[in-house]
Amino acid sequence: MNPYAESEEARNASESFYRKYYSDDKPRKLILGINPGRHGAGATGIPFTDPKRLKEIINISWDGELSHEPSSVYIYDMIKAFGTPEEFYSRYFINSVSPLGYTVRNELGKEVNFNYYDSPSLYKRVMPFILSNLEKLRQMGFEMDTAYCLGVKNAKCLEELNTGSKYFRNIIALEHPRYIMQYRIKSKEEFIQKYLDLMR
Repeated sequence: MNPYAESEEARNASESFYRKYYSDDKPRKLILGINPGRHGAGATGIPFTDPKRLKEIINISWDGELSHEPSSVYIYDMIKAFGTPEEFYSRYFINSVSPLGYTVRNELGKEVNFNYYDSPSLYKRVMPFILSNLEKLRQMGFEMDTAYCLGVKNAKCLEELNTGSKYFRNIIALEHPRYIMQYRIKSKEEFIQKYLDLMR
């Protein structure tokens, strides 16, 4: 999935988002997800921001389907606990280890999300793109001392890519929002507090 190539609405929404929150030269820390999901960044082009949150919280227009992504719900609940979107995005930049998303057809023929590390062959094929993305983030001037990595397996892959502190001096693994919302929803507030404690 490449929403920037596939959707003019995603291009317009993401441009409005980045101009709204990133038109300055403040240093920011990186938060890295896995890769875009169909109903979040795969739709809007903005990591962990589905059309509902884009329209209702960020106040950027969206005329397409108002898809819902549980991971986006978690991230914006966390941002609310942190403060405001303005406060949060003035200190952090969310991206993904792989900014392109992937899907497969399940046994019922339904299109579902697929992680870059779920297939050894895919992992090998996208490695040059992932490394190029990490290098671009470094060149853009983000704080590279510490990266917050969403997803335990994602963090292990990033650690391998970061051998010898190639990009980051420290990688902090956090449970992925999708895992929390799907399997640990009753403990959501505890996970939000864990995020805040580690990120502040």
